[in-house]
Amino acid sequence: MLLTFVIAYLAVSIAIGLWAATRVHNSKDYVVAGRSLPLYINMATVFATWFGAETVLSVSATFARDGLGGVIADPFGSSFCLVFVALFFARAFYRLDLLTIGDFYRKRYGKPVEVVTSLAITASYLGWTSAQLTALGLASSVLSQGAISLNEGIVLGTLVVLVYTFWGGMWSVALTDLFQSVMIILGLTAIAWLVGDMAGGAGKVVAAAAAAGKFEFWPKGGTMEWLAFITAWLTLALGSIPQQDVFQRVTSAKDEGTAVKGTLIGGLVYFCFAFVPIFIAYSAVVIDPAITGLFKSDDAREVQRILPELILNRMPVWAQVLFFGALLSAILSTASGALLAPTTLFTENALKPFLPRMSDRRFLITLRAVLVVFSVAALLFALNSRSTMYEMVQNAYKVTLVGAFVPLAAGVFWKRATPQGALASVVLGIASWMLMEIFGAHAAVPPQLAGLLVGIAGMLLGSLAPQWYGATLRHRSEI
Repeated sequence: MLLTFVIAYLAVSIAIGLWAATRVHNSKDYVVAGRSLPLYINMATVFATWFGAETVLSVSATFARDGLGGVIADPFGSSFCLVFVALFFARAFYRLDLLTIGDFYRKRYGKPVEVVTSLAITASYLGWTSAQLTALGLASSVLSQGAISLNEGIVLGTLVVLVYTFWGGMWSVALTDLFQSVMIILGLTAIAWLVGDMAGGAGKVVAAAAAAGKFEFWPKGGTMEWLAFITAWLTLALGSIPQQDVFQRVTSAKDEGTAVKGTLIGGLVYFCFAFVPIFIAYSAVVIDPAITGLFKSDDAREVQRILPELILNRMPVWAQVLFFGALLSAILSTASGALLAPTTLFTENALKPFLPRMSDRRFLITLRAVLVVFSVAALLFALNSRSTMYEMVQNAYKVTLVGAFVPLAAGVFWKRATPQGALASVVLGIASWMLMEIFGAHAAVPPQLAGLLVGIAGMLLGSLAPQWYGATLRHRSEI
């Protein structure tokens, strides 16, 4: 029965995505849903930006192992990202009427900065997308009781997401996000209620977590521990702001007010609801303390089996249906956007500048071709990675923190930011981060924090020094 439901659920998701494809008439429909999404759909797409596989399976398991201080990046950093975008960037993004975030870098700083930042942002999506594909593989493997291997499940899941995203673009993402967000909230709320009762009540679960020190938030130790803690938060809080999927969800709204409200509400709902799978995971530890043996596995990904194993071994069929329905909803809603965003960015800002006079129809065909190529790249990355989904997501946003955030923030808020400063920030930020990753294993400052600080210095010095490159200043009011 469970497997039948899962197959039926996937069929419904594909059907919704394909039906949404009937609304796609041009590239603007494909990329930003014609800038026509009402508040309730826009809010659902923002919520689905982050509520994916890593929230349900990996963040929850990380809390069970490391406590609240171990999940500073997500949900704390990721939620603050959406709040920051709503308060400081959403209006600017929407008013510019751009197709991609890479268009901002071009209009503000010129083509070289556009191409470099777009390539950096596109590369960051490999880890983010692969995390979702890995989760699809894990779900398939657990549901089939090992008949489908993890890698086979990853391949199967990639094909499912690719089918409806290929045809419907952002319209498919938006409408499936709405359906899947409802499934997530209803399904996980019911599971939390049931699992809490099995553990002896919510009070017992919270008391057990407190007694085990799981609510200790602030780091213990000296400067190195504090820097690592702050950097983990900054990586998602700031590093995920210059992301195409966040940009697309903001600019898909029907008007500026909807863009701000949808992003803010979606971010706050995500922060609150992210603690539901955390509660479920720790309830699993209270119910069966032996499950913590997964923490000792040589394969870091094994810890992510805490919830699936509990649900399959101890829950009635109706609860299994609800959980895996919610899990698949979380994965599919995030995975589709994670495939579309880098595809759009790479095609528009890294490929199109070298293919002038491209008609809208040819651009749409190119988008779909690049979508297939990126899906294959993410698939290969997922098949060869041994990191947890939480680690994949954190690593993904290091690139954009050091190479894209500073030029974006300076371009919006600092009138004196110049193309020379932006180029210096991107090049120096990425170079210093890479060198620190290779040679600074025992350094006191985390590599991405060093890259961010060097990027800020590059922007300041490059913009204030005599202008040898791109001397024209252009503030947001002029682009």
